[in-house]
Amino acid sequence: MKTLSVLIKRNTKLFFKDKGMFFTSLITPAILLVLYATFLGNIYKDTFTAIIPQGLDISEKLIDACVGGQLISSILAVSCVTVSFCSNMLMVQDKANSTINDFTISPVKSGTMALGYYISTLISTLVICIVSMGICLAYIASIGFYMTPADVLYLLLDVVLLVMFGTALSSVINFFLSTQGQISAVGSIISSVYGFVCGAYMPISQFSQGLQRVLSFFPFVYGTSLVRYHSMRGVLDEMESAGVPTEIIDGIMDTVDCNAYFFGDKVEVGTMYAVVSITVASLIAIYVLLNVTKRQKGKK
Repeated sequence: MKTLSVLIKRNTKLFFKDKGMFFTSLITPAILLVLYATFLGNIYKDTFTAIIPQGLDISEKLIDACVGGQLISSILAVSCVTVSFCSNMLMVQDKANSTINDFTISPVKSGTMALGYYISTLISTLVICIVSMGICLAYIASIGFYMTPADVLYLLLDVVLLVMFGTALSSVINFFLSTQGQISAVGSIISSVYGFVCGAYMPISQFSQGLQRVLSFFPFVYGTSLVRYHSMRGVLDEMESAGVPTEIIDGIMDTVDCNAYFFGDKVEVGTMYAVVSITVASLIAIYVLLNVTKRQKGKK
């Protein structure tokens, strides 16, 4: 445990010592919030307005809160994974500058070394994403805050779980990388593609049925649905109290992916947590096993 603690401190300290990488990772979610609110806010607002039947008197504040909930859930769902890849660059940098060789010839177990990288990346990413969550909640408070304390706590749990997933996924992928150019290329691809396939930029419900069924096999889709559900549940409950029929509320939840489906069957919230949690545990096990296997092959 002492060796693991030393490795975690070393890796975490090196990440925060790189002020450029840290502040870039920190301000990216804030920049995304401004861009989303500027360019996607009206589109989301038109979508909600079109769903609500004419004749229902729904306040502008409720509509804005719905839009805000969708915006922040999109940002958090993407940032938890993409920031993980940025925070996990140290593992590749140690390979590129041969620092990793000093560890491999030492008595440090490969499994301990792997967990050291994982936990330090998890800590660094959590710091950034929790700050980002605070910024997002402040934005929601400025336009209409309907989240209950339970919703906020569940949202925090969603962020932690998605960061664990993003860190585990980036660890497995980065294991096969050995140069700065490779990690930059992979980071660019993840940043460009992930937001679309996870349903953050465009809800999965808007895709073709075939693509919806394919994406339903991927756990990150359920992670996005969890964030979306807990970001918007409060305001949707308020809309129902204001007279919006339950059928309309259910339609909104389906449209924005608060509800997730697997081949037409609704996936319950508890099941979504289980799917993401099992995936995280499996990815961590694969990552540690890859490191142990590589160390054993190197000794032969």
